Amino acid sequence: MAQAPTPQKEEPLRNDIRLLGRMLGDTVREQEGEAIFDIVERVRQTAIRFARNGDPATRDELAALLDPLPRDTTQAVVRAFSYFLQLTNIAEDEHHIRRRRAHDLAGSPPREGSLAHALDALDAAQVAPEAIGDFFSHALVAPVLTAHPTEVQRQSLIRNHRDIARLLDQRERQQLTPEEQADNDLALANAILTLWQSRMLRPVRLKVIDEVKNGISYFKETFFTELPRVYIQATQLLEKRYPGKTWALPPFFRIGSWIGGDRDGNPFVTADILREALRLQSAAALNHYLEEVHELGGELPLSDLLVKVTPELLALAETSTDQSPQRADEPYRRALSGIYSRLAATSRALDHVEPVRHEIGHAEPYPTPEAFRADLKVLAQSLKLNGSASLAGGRLRRLLRAVQIFGFHLAAIDLRQNSDVHARTVAELLAHAGRCPDYEALPEAERIRLLVEEIATPRPLYSPYLDYSEEARGELDIFFAARELRSRYGKGALPNCIISKTDGVSDLLELALLLKESGLLLPGVQPRLDVNIIPLFETIEDLQKSAATMDGLFRLPVYRELLVGRDNEQEVMLGYSDSNKDGGFLTSGWELYKAEIELTRVFRTHGVRLRLFHGRGGSVGRGGGPSYHAILAQPAGAVSGQIRLTEQGEVISTKYGTADTGRRNLEVLLAATMEASLTDHENKLEPAEPFHPVMDTLSAEAFRAYRGLVYETEGFTTYFRQSTVVSEIALLNIGSRPASRKASDRIEDLRAIPWVFSWAQCRLMLPGWYGFGSAVEAYLAQHADGLATLRRMVKAWPFFKSLLSNMEMVLAKTDLAIASRYAELVSDAALRQQIFGRIRGEWELTRRHQLAILDQQDFLADNPMLKQSLMLRAPYMDPLNHLQVELLKRHRAGETDERVARGIHLSINGIASGLRNSG
Repeated sequence: MAQAPTPQKEEPLRNDIRLLGRMLGDTVREQEGEAIFDIVERVRQTAIRFARNGDPATRDELAALLDPLPRDTTQAVVRAFSYFLQLTNIAEDEHHIRRRRAHDLAGSPPREGSLAHALDALDAAQVAPEAIGDFFSHALVAPVLTAHPTEVQRQSLIRNHRDIARLLDQRERQQLTPEEQADNDLALANAILTLWQSRMLRPVRLKVIDEVKNGISYFKETFFTELPRVYIQATQLLEKRYPGKTWALPPFFRIGSWIGGDRDGNPFVTADILREALRLQSAAALNHYLEEVHELGGELPLSDLLVKVTPELLALAETSTDQSPQRADEPYRRALSGIYSRLAATSRALDHVEPVRHEIGHAEPYPTPEAFRADLKVLAQSLKLNGSASLAGGRLRRLLRAVQIFGFHLAAIDLRQNSDVHARTVAELLAHAGRCPDYEALPEAERIRLLVEEIATPRPLYSPYLDYSEEARGELDIFFAARELRSRYGKGALPNCIISKTDGVSDLLELALLLKESGLLLPGVQPRLDVNIIPLFETIEDLQKSAATMDGLFRLPVYRELLVGRDNEQEVMLGYSDSNKDGGFLTSGWELYKAEIELTRVFRTHGVRLRLFHGRGGSVGRGGGPSYHAILAQPAGAVSGQIRLTEQGEVISTKYGTADTGRRNLEVLLAATMEASLTDHENKLEPAEPFHPVMDTLSAEAFRAYRGLVYETEGFTTYFRQSTVVSEIALLNIGSRPASRKASDRIEDLRAIPWVFSWAQCRLMLPGWYGFGSAVEAYLAQHADGLATLRRMVKAWPFFKSLLSNMEMVLAKTDLAIASRYAELVSDAALRQQIFGRIRGEWELTRRHQLAILDQQDFLADNPMLKQSLMLRAPYMDPLNHLQVELLKRHRAGETDERVARGIHLSINGIASGLRNSG
């Protein structure tokens, strides 16, 4: 059991929170006046008392303070409490960094999730260095950024948060003089003043290009510098651990993106948007290289009067556009001037962007990133061979690695579209070409036969002289653009195409046909497929059929021939969000796990290497939770050195918003992938397979309970829409994509993000736990030794332990008293009592069984830091929830004052900040 953090260790965090809270209070007093400040303070102190004593009289006192507040005062209170929660997040993040540094400086054993800890685990499992080398030879670790709309913070506020974090870090790491301390205090106060005077909400909905720019900002803050550092750190640790062995790590760790390529349900992603997204990405990469080359010029003024250089470096300097006599004896600087000129020309040619610093003279652009890297290697080799190896090990080494990782395209953009759209487009092509009048009416076997024939023939279906629907034209334009952009920016720019809602073999063949029509699949004696075709299995039924679907696909000679050219590797994506919405938390997790086992078996049978792509969200209800434990909880053999996983919404800023935190999270992904691939973590204590029938039983009961509530209870949709902020979230400008796939009120058509986000706002978190209590209750009724079995499972089986750990975190964030106030928004009293009564009963059952299995008295006994964090936040979140309910009542009663709607949106923002991983 984890030990509670000592008061001494937590004192710096408390000091930071007090400091930021005091400065925020001073700002409120100065900007809004003494009267507003007094109200905020009275609400805060009353909420703290209620959090401590839970006395209903204190809650009534809080309501008496909040309910009569005027509109403008309400907004001020909401903003004050929201900003306090944001500042608390910053302080906690900085404290985690502080604790990690203290741990490392003290020479303590390696932290869980660190590369050193992973190598210790490999040593303990007697993994040979050769096996580790083989792992890296085919490894792929790829976090993929998405624009899923769960990040409520504007980029300007996120930048402000970084400034505050930097100032706190300065106080921590430096011994400040009184003058420096005063400067830091003033800068912090000004940052908080800027925060208060900045608009919290976006006035208009984000556009796709705004999302692209937001995604690129994380490269500038973190990935450009920290990903090369992770490579270097890994290399140094391996060299130290296994002396005498050379470790030249390939570019196995990359960043991917869906932003600008994800068309599933987003009509605003077009071919032109894709072109602009890659142009912006490329411009960011080249700008970074230009800055680094400029800095290297200042760092390498080495004179050939004092040091020797290689002939290759001398030749590079002689061909440079910089022939200034002042630098005649400085070959490194002249070579770098020439490199800079070629990069500047590349920036103009590829992206039509002028560099901030103009180059000296005209040069030809680099044709490829490899050509640029070859010139940098000339510099590095010359330094190493002539007594300056340490100078090649800093900025130059990081830049060499960065070019290898980011190329001229920055990040691979995945193209994604729904299988129904592909089917309609293929049907239109076949009909217009006179090949098949009604493709969509064909049974699956006939579809497969027709598609196999068409994929094998070089004759195209598409004709530029025929008229196609707007939808079909848009789809074809995307693929034509992809072919053009791959030629421009390199094959790594657009390597993947993903099919949402895959439920059969024909879905993959339809995409193959569209790729053939656009020249990305070339039929013939030795057919060539230029991109990966990736099925996304999302619903419970589709997950259950996923292995059979891939088995059927691999039995088709035409598809196996295509895989030969792709090194017999096939990626499969698993959808956590929609499977949870479809079948509930427990069943979703179990069906995902079983699908991985069956997919691994099918791929092994066919001799195809499996790469899994995990479509996880930030919240537990969408597959979220700590990445380290999630990866180690995968079935044995499911990782095998390669993993991709989505990083969505608020998770991106939380994980990668600062360099320190970003490097830590990148390290965790690599460490977990190494451990999961090279050790039998799943069966370490005892075999996991005997536990599978228990999970089958639990899953069936949980599925019945969840579906019975969500899909089979009359009036549940009404209850959901009236008791949550789902309608108001749809109007919050946090993403370019519509909240629903169709104009419908059905739960089935609602996207998983607003579904989970809405339950989080009312503090029920239903998608993260509902059904577990009923499942355990039924299991224990049939098995006298059931509790002992479940306790064995949680101790011995990483999957079950991770599942219960994530659920425990969700349950700890729930608050039934607050949720009951949202239930009062439901106009039908009988419906309200019926459904909320069922939810309350299931929650109590789940809590009782969860604690019994964990053998605990209360939640988070093993995670005292999180428990302390939630206790700290409760007094600041409770007033926000109370005000949100009151504002919803007024808004739904027809009050048209725009301050009411704005107040609701501000409260959504504040509650999301307090919960952190709410979507």
